[in-house]
Formats: sequence, structure tokens, C-alpha cells
Amino acid sequence: MMGSDKRELYYVFMNFDPEYDCLRLDRTKRGAFQLDAYLNKKHNEFLARNLEPGTYKKICSLVIVDGFAVEICDYQANVLRSAKEARIVEKNQELV
Repeated sequence: MMGSDKRELYYVFMNFDPEYDCLRLDRTKRGAFQLDAYLNKKHNEFLARNLEPGTYKKICSLVIVDGFAVEICDYQANVLRSAKEARIVEKNQELV
């Protein structure tokens, strides 16, 4: 594998979404479930629209910020950066 094909952990933060904002205000258990389900679906569909199936691995959705963690290569990160729905695509900078 070439270095640029190596999958690494990236965080993707989405642009303002009024539906997310509204769902986030419902502090009930049902509201939390609805928010989680909404973001999971939204993030999965975003990845499916922009990347080839089987070339990435979504780790989790981040409910508190409308973002998600995904294992992708540099090229795919650039593809996601150019998508209008994405606000920030940042490589995980964890120190080893």
C-alpha cells in the first residue's frame, strides 16, 4: 500500500443543521434516541454519497457536535472536505 492509501482516523464536523439543533434541545430519553438515530443515518448517507462502499469505516457519530469519526485515507479526506455539508475534516492528532 502506498502511504497516501493508508487509512487513518479523521473527525468530520458538519455544517449547521436546523433539524439537529431542534432535536438536540429535547433532553428526554426519547429525544436522545431520536437525535442519535437521526445523526447516524445522516452521517452514513453523507459517507455513502461521497465515498466508495467498503473503502471507509465509520467509527462513531458524535452527538454533541454533529460530527463523526471515520477511518479514511488522505484522498478521501480531501473528497469530504470539498462536500458542501462538511465544515471541518481533521486528521486525529493523538500523540503516541
